[in-house]
Amino acid sequence: MTTIDEFAAGFADEPGYFDFAKYGPISTPVAEEQRGLVDLQARSRHGSEVALDEQAGRVRRAVSSLVGFPADQVVFQPNTSEGLLHTMFGLTGQIVLSSREYPSLPLAVTRASSALRVLEPVWMDPSYDAVTPALVQEHLTSSTTAVAVSAVDYRTGYLADLEGIRQVIGDRLLIVDGIQGLGVVDAPWSLADVVVGGGQKWLRAGWGTGFLALSERAAAELTPVFSGVAGSDLVLGGRYDQPVPVSAGAAAFQVTNPDPIAQARLAQAVEGVVEVGVPAIAAAVAERASRLIDLADEAAVPVVSSRDESERAGIVVLQPEPAQLTTLTAAFINHGVTATVRGATVRLSTHVSNDDESFEMLRASLTSFGSAAVY
Repeated sequence: MTTIDEFAAGFADEPGYFDFAKYGPISTPVAEEQRGLVDLQARSRHGSEVALDEQAGRVRRAVSSLVGFPADQVVFQPNTSEGLLHTMFGLTGQIVLSSREYPSLPLAVTRASSALRVLEPVWMDPSYDAVTPALVQEHLTSSTTAVAVSAVDYRTGYLADLEGIRQVIGDRLLIVDGIQGLGVVDAPWSLADVVVGGGQKWLRAGWGTGFLALSERAAAELTPVFSGVAGSDLVLGGRYDQPVPVSAGAAAFQVTNPDPIAQARLAQAVEGVVEVGVPAIAAAVAERASRLIDLADEAAVPVVSSRDESERAGIVVLQPEPAQLTTLTAAFINHGVTATVRGATVRLSTHVSNDDESFEMLRASLTSFGSAAVY
């Protein structure tokens, strides 16, 4: 069993990096996995393709152990957006979702709705970007077939109550964009019918890594519209002027053969998370998020994200006075602190590799801001 300290030691990101909700620098084991397979691919000795071919099954098993779906109902995706597009183009009926989700989700819905005209979006406009069970229930109708939500809101860090949402929607499909929570939130993923995620953020597997996990019901109800060579039951060398049957279950939701090195990176990253345990990671991140809030309070910078640990993950959002935003941004830059500035807010996101040096850099930047700000 890997300890949380051993897990944290496997990352090499520079101190002062608080932007994991945008991109999580890959771990040393993931980098080594990639280097080894790139070397294998470059040399291409007889039989070396076996190791590459094995990554498809490996990544399905790894993701299965993380989200609780059977491995044969997990399929690799090159990113979250493609998994969401597969889902929404395969869905019919009425879907309830927030108009303020990360664009990948609403764009997939509107593209599918406009193109096929069999999917009808019902838009929620939540206060503080919080999709709650009560809000979802208000928007349900007899025609609603699915509800889509982000496990963690990208703007505010709000952690959705998946159990509560499942209770109010009944047997409708629950579709979850998990990218801002996977690997850092101990969420009941198996309550969902569809979980889509990417590895470039908290899983720290790099770009080009993702997955789509389906319940048995979702696999039966969704139509695999974009099912290409990899998602079809065909034998190479034949004729293709007749329809080719799609593969069974989640495997149908593929366009072409994926990059086995990307699969290996995701598998390695997820295996590391599962080895240490998501609850241990979540606890370490919660402690660091509390430190972020304490430092912001010391500097009198307003925190607009939730302070309740049950409603947050690794994201803390600051909203200084509009006239002070540039000063705060400059203080972060001058002290080597990396964060996301969007609109009127600053989003800080923390992970297990943020050590005391990182927090001292953040403290120094906030102290500098306090001495420079004019109220």
